[in-house]
Amino acid sequence: MILPVYAYGHSVLKKMAAPIEASYPELDLLIENMWETMYYAKGIGLAAPQIGRSIRLFLVDTAQIKDAEEPGIKKVFINPEIISEDGDDWAYEEGCLSIPRLNGDVERPEHVTIRYQDENWDEHEETYSGMNARVIQHEYDHIDGILFIEKLKPLKRRLLTRKLDAIKKGRIETDYKMKFAPKPK
Repeated sequence: MILPVYAYGHSVLKKMAAPIEASYPELDLLIENMWETMYYAKGIGLAAPQIGRSIRLFLVDTAQIKDAEEPGIKKVFINPEIISEDGDDWAYEEGCLSIPRLNGDVERPEHVTIRYQDENWDEHEETYSGMNARVIQHEYDHIDGILFIEKLKPLKRRLLTRKLDAIKKGRIETDYKMKFAPKPK
């Protein structure tokens, strides 16, 4: 089932997400719905807070990036923990399904080492580089309540203020379902 993507302005996007246990209700169905939602929205990653769940879970599919220098990955990350980020910082234009039609250059370290559990609850510790590392770092930020726009240079962020306000108020159209923050009373 395709789920609505929570838009910029929703409080769930700014919360530190909670770890989950293997007994989390209907986790397999949630993961299946997240894949379907991500592909429908033409994304390469999706974190649970983006569909309104404040839990430490995200998906990544960089295998669909055709110009990538390294092989892509398609993985589920449950209760991830970044062990280290290293290498030179490099800028790349990022976007986000929760902040549609806005992009900006974000600097991130070239490598990330992450410990996580997969959908079978097997534990892994792996190091990723390049685009795989970037997408993992972006999605990991989501479960820590951080949005990519917070990593933009101050001038760029100021230039986006009106567009961000429009998203917050639900004045944007997308090709996928979105859930906008309730209007203040």
